[in-house]
Amino acid sequence: MNYSTVRVLRAGLWICIVLLVWSFVAREAWGQIPPDAGKYRRELTRNARMVWGLDAPIATFAGQIHQESGWRADATSPVGATGLAQFMPATATWISGLQAALQDNQPSNPTWALRAIIEYNKWLYERVPPSYNHCERMAFVLSSYNGGLGWLLKDVQLARTKGADPTRWFDNVENYNGGRSMNAFAENRGYPNRILNTLERRYRDAGWGIASC
Repeated sequence: MNYSTVRVLRAGLWICIVLLVWSFVAREAWGQIPPDAGKYRRELTRNARMVWGLDAPIATFAGQIHQESGWRADATSPVGATGLAQFMPATATWISGLQAALQDNQPSNPTWALRAIIEYNKWLYERVPPSYNHCERMAFVLSSYNGGLGWLLKDVQLARTKGADPTRWFDNVENYNGGRSMNAFAENRGYPNRILNTLERRYRDAGWGIASC
């Protein structure tokens, strides 16, 4: 092996190391708690305990908002979802009928969005299938929030017919697709997994409150 070849190999090795380090740092930065989160912490906690009680999984809700908008109240998606909770207009209109406090329908208003995401999660929690434990049930809730309760129920039914445990998300229902496109299926499965396995732990460890898993 000549000297030029060695130099090329060394350069390639250094490039690989730099790329690996950059990838790790980027992933970590994406998961860090944004500075904007702090100004909404008290409001999130107040609403979560009002709707869910003192054992509300506040760290889970914080991780969900982190995933949805990165705590940016002015966030707008390419498809038209807005605010901290990234509600589509039709969803926000429907949610505004859930509770009197939400009837003004202001998804871009942080106070409205925080109350709405908590109320909607509670509504879903009461309608997803009874689950093996709270962690599994919150995975069902998050899948429904991201892709719709109707799709979740189709996934559960398919899992049941295939012999999987319909009360468990992880390694059971999460493996079955009731008819979504592959892109939608991949996004939907990544949503609860990232929130429950990564983000809520960051908020729990930072003292925000209880995590679901």
